[in-house]
Amino acid sequence: MPQHVRGVIAPGRDEPVRIETIVVPDPGPGEAVVRIQACGVCHTDLHYKQGGINDDFPFLLGHEAAGTVESVGEGVTDVAPGDYVILNWRAVCGQCRACRRGRPWYCFATHNAEQRMTLLDGTELSPALGIGAFAEKTLVAAGQCTKVDPAVAPEIAGLLGCGVMAGIGAAINTGNVSRGDTVAVIGCGGVGGAAIVGSRLAGASKIIAVDVDERKLAKAKEMGATDTVDSRATDPVEAIRELTGGFGADVVIEAVGRPETYQQAFYARDLAGTVVLVGVPTPEMRLELPLLDVFGRGGSLKSSWYGDCLPSRDFPMLIDLHRQGRIDLGAFVTETIALDEVEKAFARMHEGDVLRSVVVL
Repeated sequence: MPQHVRGVIAPGRDEPVRIETIVVPDPGPGEAVVRIQACGVCHTDLHYKQGGINDDFPFLLGHEAAGTVESVGEGVTDVAPGDYVILNWRAVCGQCRACRRGRPWYCFATHNAEQRMTLLDGTELSPALGIGAFAEKTLVAAGQCTKVDPAVAPEIAGLLGCGVMAGIGAAINTGNVSRGDTVAVIGCGGVGGAAIVGSRLAGASKIIAVDVDERKLAKAKEMGATDTVDSRATDPVEAIRELTGGFGADVVIEAVGRPETYQQAFYARDLAGTVVLVGVPTPEMRLELPLLDVFGRGGSLKSSWYGDCLPSRDFPMLIDLHRQGRIDLGAFVTETIALDEVEKAFARMHEGDVLRSVVVL
């Protein structure tokens, strides 16, 4: 029978979030109910709250989560009750043109639960990224559940569900950073910090961290940046060129999602270099570049969707690397909080006070 749980909803554009009773239906065919153990507070949830994604209010926020499968619907074979999982928002379909071409990380028809969770009065909720994990339990498509080693705490494992995976994947999967490359990362919050970790893991010889916040630059050094640039005081394009022998970086990862910083990334790369946009822009943003410069500088301009990851492949691999001590996923957790502290966590995130606040249930 349907269950009643507590969850955090965004009732309307820019309105404060609030805790409501959420009705979670029994899982239908291909679905699973997951008991949430931890969920990170991500910028994407703030975008939902601000109406920057769409206007399908009210939203059930939260998507960067880990937990335990409680029940599954008919036909589910890949996960079972009791499995420890990270939730993902790319449950590949296996049938679309991307999947059929052997590129499931570009799947164009990812699965979400068919049923809707609701408020007590029957109002249907839009779960953030098809997950809605700022709740004690949530309903998802079973393919959104990726089994991982339960030895890693949920407040750490869950970060792979979005921000950390997006950053590491932007470096390794999208940017194809390899041994000896020079890399610049513009924006050193959670996603940018993860891009630094990914670049270091891939063997980059120089990793330049760019930000306006000295605290984030200091953290970037701890995570593997070889050099830092405070772009409040220094032109980041000139600084990156100076640090790379006058040429620019082989790969520049833009983790802010603004036209100004994208333009910096474009001109801070070497000829035939790669720009990776992993920061999420808002719908009204526009970019203007001289087309001759786009042609003349060559190389690649890429967008990184979810770090171009394949959750079934990448989540277990990164969990193993964490357990081996080769990456420190715990370094991204600034604080753990309760469910009723999400609104305050948004404010701290906006002020740059945290890499990640993580709700622990």
